[in-house]
Amino acid sequence: MKVKDKDFKIYLTKDEIQSKVGDIAQAIGADYKDECPLFIAILNGSFMFAADLMKKIDLESEISFVKVASYSKMESTGNLKELIGLNENIFNRSVILIEDIIDSGKTMENLLEKLTELGPKSVEVATLLIKPEALATNLKIKYVGFEIPNDFVIGYGLDYDGLGRNLEDIYQVK
Repeated sequence: MKVKDKDFKIYLTKDEIQSKVGDIAQAIGADYKDECPLFIAILNGSFMFAADLMKKIDLESEISFVKVASYSKMESTGNLKELIGLNENIFNRSVILIEDIIDSGKTMENLLEKLTELGPKSVEVATLLIKPEALATNLKIKYVGFEIPNDFVIGYGLDYDGLGRNLEDIYQVK
């Protein structure tokens, strides 16, 4: 498949993705069975993962959305731009961040630092994808769907210069 000037091949099918989303939802449900966690989905990329995850979460919970940006074309800049949209008071709340992919981890590390200053009871991260080879931080991510190589991927919310988010499968650059 071609998107703009790049060729992509299928990497993870929608069935593989949905199975893993179910596993993550089950783990979160077990860990938070006596709580009402606040999920915070990080836009834009996590919107599909967040929607599917929330459909499978079997506990009382809330969801909100924030926007941060650290990408330019195909590269993470590692710089957290302004956090937009956090209107909920997270003081003494259990918070679960929903992220599509973690590359270097710098953006997530910066976001966790900012959120911790607001006094939550706990903050965990649920990410569909992580690139261990690209990690430049010591992040401990509790809920991980897939560990993938340090290749560029699109689909299921992930984009290449704004395109490809609508694909049900995840594709890897050839």
